Amino acid sequence: MNIRNPLLICVAAASMALAGCATSPGYSSSGYGGSSASCYDCGTVTHIEQIGQPSSGVTGAVLGGVVGAAAGREIANDKSKGQQNTATAAGAVVGAVAGSAIERNVHGAHYNVYVRMDDGRTVTVTQNDLNGVHEGSYVRVYNGHATLR
Repeated sequence: MNIRNPLLICVAAASMALAGCATSPGYSSSGYGGSSASCYDCGTVTHIEQIGQPSSGVTGAVLGGVVGAAAGREIANDKSKGQQNTATAAGAVVGAVAGSAIERNVHGAHYNVYVRMDDGRTVTVTQNDLNGVHEGSYVRVYNGHATLR
């Protein structure tokens, strides 16, 4: 056999040797978690703790409505009386909806979600909503939020 490029042969032999050492992607032998698929940022929820009480958003709606009505009235200041009334009413509605949402996000219930990661670490994330996550759920922790996997 005529060997013209020994470097090529060495590279090919090293590649085959390394390929034999590779593991199958997508499987984990760690023994943790609820799935056999490997996932660096996945784990099982061990505990959920509610912080604060859910907010109805009524106070925010009232304050937002007053501010929205004043803003609508000011914007339509140079218009006719009918247009001023319409702008005031529209501003009140938009302000009420926005104020209610803001209050619920700021003063509403938050949850500490404790997750036992597949690699054995324990991670705690605080989030405003659970979106179906409960104790025992298999979740992905990404960007400070636990989501169902």
